[in-house]
Amino acid sequence: MHIENCTFDELQVGDSRELRRLCTQDDLLVFANVSGNHNPMHLYDADGDGDGMVEAVAPGMFVGALVSAVLGNLLPGAGTLYRAQSMVFHARAHAGDELVSRVTVTDKNERDSTVTLATEVRRLGDDALILSGAATVEAPRKKISYSSHDLPGLIVQRHRHFEKLLKLAAPLPALKTAVVCPEEPNSLGGALLARSHTLIAPILVGDATRIAACAAEIGADLTGVEIIDEPDHQTAAHRAVALVGEGRAEALMKGHLHTDQLLRATLDKQAGLRAGRRFTHVFVMDVPGLAHPLLVTDAAINISPDLKTKVDIVQNAIDLALSIGIEQPKVGVLSAVETVNPDLPSSIDGALLSKMAERGQITGGLVDGPLAMDNAVDIAAARTKGLTSPVAGHADVLVVPDIDAGNMLAKQLTYLSHAEGAGLVLGARVPIILNSRSDDDMSRLASCAVAALHHFRLKGGA
Repeated sequence: MHIENCTFDELQVGDSRELRRLCTQDDLLVFANVSGNHNPMHLYDADGDGDGMVEAVAPGMFVGALVSAVLGNLLPGAGTLYRAQSMVFHARAHAGDELVSRVTVTDKNERDSTVTLATEVRRLGDDALILSGAATVEAPRKKISYSSHDLPGLIVQRHRHFEKLLKLAAPLPALKTAVVCPEEPNSLGGALLARSHTLIAPILVGDATRIAACAAEIGADLTGVEIIDEPDHQTAAHRAVALVGEGRAEALMKGHLHTDQLLRATLDKQAGLRAGRRFTHVFVMDVPGLAHPLLVTDAAINISPDLKTKVDIVQNAIDLALSIGIEQPKVGVLSAVETVNPDLPSSIDGALLSKMAERGQITGGLVDGPLAMDNAVDIAAARTKGLTSPVAGHADVLVVPDIDAGNMLAKQLTYLSHAEGAGLVLGARVPIILNSRSDDDMSRLASCAVAALHHFRLKGGA
């Protein structure tokens, strides 16, 4: 925004300016953090007065700040300083309301360069008066121009996409899940937390003594939870897989054992869980500031996948994207460039996967490649490169060249962009929930929610 002020000499009684502002849930979170006012009446997901309803009332001082925005940006504008402000609140604004703040010059005092202005805030739509009052300000004497684009932006670290997934999964029956070796606090606690949210019905397979000791350590009650005593990790993994074959489990969840021990049991040629496709891993990432979940694949299983494996990687990711509510998944196949280079295998794979999707060999989504990271996720970068596909700049799924690139991308999103990641292995007869020891509660819950949603859709529930 370009800001140019009105000096004291230019101001006339009757001059008026206004600004419109949509009050969002994130605005209320930012205001709570900046002001220190954590009154639950103003938080988007809290019942502040015990009536069973979420209020999300805009704080009075947030509404008042909208008046200050008109004074500082438009009239008088840059260089303005407050002397006094009166406010009377006539109604309440809420998250989702679009508000109009307006100021009108009512008086000028030449002696001290002060200006008095009538102030009000109204709700757009019904024109309800939210606030009225008067401001006295010191008006600038010199002309000033300023670009507000120089102001640093803010990103609210709130994981709205995972919250939505939890709500989508909440009505589903609890997913019967064999939890393999939950013998340390994070893995056991995560399984029991998902149970308390009715996302999974866990069967704990592992060393019963260690599981009981771990439960005592974290103060957890195991009443009603089935425990199958298998002290050896490899044996426990095979027993959990057998539960799927018996129809007693609909998913597997990794506990405190090596990933390869779990996968070795699932890949057993006779008793395993092969279903025709390669096993592939998908991270569902909730990246603050991004308008949709971002799927990254494969960052955990296939080290250097060939084209045939990448077909399964792409198809599995599309299927999962559909399960979590992305109606037409847009898949960007990543390379270092967005043009085909015969010396760069990932660019050739990207072009071939794109053509295979056009010919119906990959179904359910749109696939484009090769795409560089910038023009896969940023529309301005895509336009700069002259890319006009529906995927470029809008990718929901990022297919990486190899496990190195995928691991680095997922961890960069987690540790630099403050993303949360839910991890799932696909291609087996049932979802395999794969969490790391560093995952927090939200990541573990989201992984279970994603598994439940995927299982439900594949079984014909949606």
